Amino acid sequence: MPSNTDKHRSYLTRPELLPNPRLISPWLSLYNSLSDRAFITTMGLDCETFYNVLYAGFEFHWNTRRIPRSDDPGTAVPRLASRSLDAAGSLGLVLHHLNSTMSDTSLSQIFAIIPSTVSRYIDFSMGLLKETLRIMPEASICWLTGNQFEECNSLITARHPRLTGAFGSMDGLNVPVQTSSDQDIENATYNGWLHEHFISQVIAFASTGEIIGCRLNAPGSWHDARVARPLYDKLETQTPEGYYLVCDTAFPRGTERIHGKIKAPMKSGARLPSDPALRQEALAFNRELTSYRQTAEWGMRAIQGSFGRLRVPLPIKDQHRRADLLEVCLRIHQLRTRRVGINQIANVYVQVWTEDTLQERIFRDFENVLFSEQRQNDRVARFHLMESWE
Repeated sequence: MPSNTDKHRSYLTRPELLPNPRLISPWLSLYNSLSDRAFITTMGLDCETFYNVLYAGFEFHWNTRRIPRSDDPGTAVPRLASRSLDAAGSLGLVLHHLNSTMSDTSLSQIFAIIPSTVSRYIDFSMGLLKETLRIMPEASICWLTGNQFEECNSLITARHPRLTGAFGSMDGLNVPVQTSSDQDIENATYNGWLHEHFISQVIAFASTGEIIGCRLNAPGSWHDARVARPLYDKLETQTPEGYYLVCDTAFPRGTERIHGKIKAPMKSGARLPSDPALRQEALAFNRELTSYRQTAEWGMRAIQGSFGRLRVPLPIKDQHRRADLLEVCLRIHQLRTRRVGINQIANVYVQVWTEDTLQERIFRDFENVLFSEQRQNDRVARFHLMESWE
């Protein structure tokens, strides 16, 4: 008969989970299936890319490093046989965490490990994944150089012939964050326009879909233009004359240091040329700017729509943990884009992520979906639930 303590306990213990996470678990069933669809649905990577990350350094780091413990700061060599997961399992765990809104309790059931181990393994694996992605050329984030500006512009002018000189687009991304008890931090993260607490990012995309520059983890109260200052430096010092980014009207265009390096659609009520021919040309140019600017919004949707963790309020107390999570998400997006291409992401990955009406709504309109509904209908959780009934 359960004790009163058991009745009120809200976490799982070892006897309540599958007996050996190295031998049987929902995760192992998924892993052994080698199904691209299953991997993309739950971890956001196909099988080949998963193994590329695993063997690029993640497995080596997992096998040679000791998992830190607050109660035991020793330096003994890792005891791999005593760990609940191997390197592939820990990589799968952190990718499940990033791609879902699930709680640690749900991840406990999928990987057959207790919640405290889930939390410790995620923190440790996140650092290993960040280090691994940093040394993978396909996951690098760097500004364009040399002929790359012309190549990116050629991709744009093939569809928008008036946008000579455009090489990419830039936009802001707000990610929800927990409310702090510290008044200064609470004020810094509060966005008065959206009436919620956020951290702000500004991300620049090339016309290939790759990220070429970003600034992450800034206070949500900051305007996009302030967050973007490091990118303005790149526009000023590392961008040839005649080339520019397409942005919305939130980013200033008239400062001398970046004059001509940012172009945005006209604001409502903007003055048009009196000459009919010039007016028509200005309107046509504006339509092409507006059309191409949507690529930045698509890029943001591909990031926040695929990484469910970015729709969960991030921890406010640990800015370094937030920064690592954000960097890892962007580098994984970069890896996907370079390995399979922007068109393949749209045709294959997004098709899997939006395979029914509900998932499409969460992917494309998550800002207007209650958080409780997002978690209840999380695609990763639904995958494992449906698999358990097969």
